[in-house]
Amino acid sequence: MANRIGIFPASGGLGGSTLRHLLAQVPPSDVVLIARSPEKLSKEEAAGATVRKADYDDVQTLDQAFDGIWSLNLISYASIQNEHRFNAHRAAIDAARKSGVKHIFYSSLAFAGDGNLETKAQVMLAHVATEKYLAELHDQDPQFTYTVVRQGVYSESFPVYTACFDLKAPSDEICIPHDGSGPGIAWAKQDELGEATANLIAQHAKDPATFPYLNKTIILSGARALSLNETVDTFSRVLNKSVKICQVDVEEYANQPQVQASLGYGGGNWAPLWATAFDAIRDGECAVVTSNLARLLGREPEQFETTLRRMVSQ
Repeated sequence: MANRIGIFPASGGLGGSTLRHLLAQVPPSDVVLIARSPEKLSKEEAAGATVRKADYDDVQTLDQAFDGIWSLNLISYASIQNEHRFNAHRAAIDAARKSGVKHIFYSSLAFAGDGNLETKAQVMLAHVATEKYLAELHDQDPQFTYTVVRQGVYSESFPVYTACFDLKAPSDEICIPHDGSGPGIAWAKQDELGEATANLIAQHAKDPATFPYLNKTIILSGARALSLNETVDTFSRVLNKSVKICQVDVEEYANQPQVQASLGYGGGNWAPLWATAFDAIRDGECAVVTSNLARLLGREPEQFETTLRRMVSQ
């Protein structure tokens, strides 16, 4: 494969998973790994690949980070701070285009329904802005192409949707601003999302002309959507313990110590803004189910309960 593939950042959960599965399909010499902390990459993962240091929060480090890369998997900056997050994405995209990157796979999030660009969730706003920016750039320069990969809500991320419920120290009650009824969330295992993304990247690299997702959005989701009540019922089965949802207002939810600790974001009180995710869930933004993940994996995705049981046993 003559065209080099970049992953940024390559050392996080989704980036690391995508990398592992991509290296099973392409030579390491065709891969460029860009990370804020390259030392976090394992020797096995980094062997034979080009490794570079760059940081979303240090724009100068992006200047030449993407040189020589043809296709870039850009994984979103981890933050709920919408404006700062989008600015970080835009700076990386601009640097990539300046370096000659021809195609960007942007790892977005599976809120906002079936590819829609309207959302009630604060956590999705920067993703939507980034998706729009990529489309604008393609309109200005048709030689530049992109694929938006809306990654399903990670099964492993359930704590942020259940007031930081802890499988190792479970409570009896989960206090959230939601009654638990449907529509719900089409949970998806993070490593399977990374595997499917790697398969998309490899497919595009082999034959970009026939790639079906040029300048399009693909949604990767679990096989079915579970309401929050069904999600909590799964906790009960896995733990052999009764767990229930207690609906509270946003202020009471946000003031819970474990929620404050989890959603402090550098001292700011982001919990009330995060609570907008429950409005989005209520509207069905996370309930879209597609066959894309199963098709790309060549098998049925792992069920939410199976993932939880594995987490409990670890």
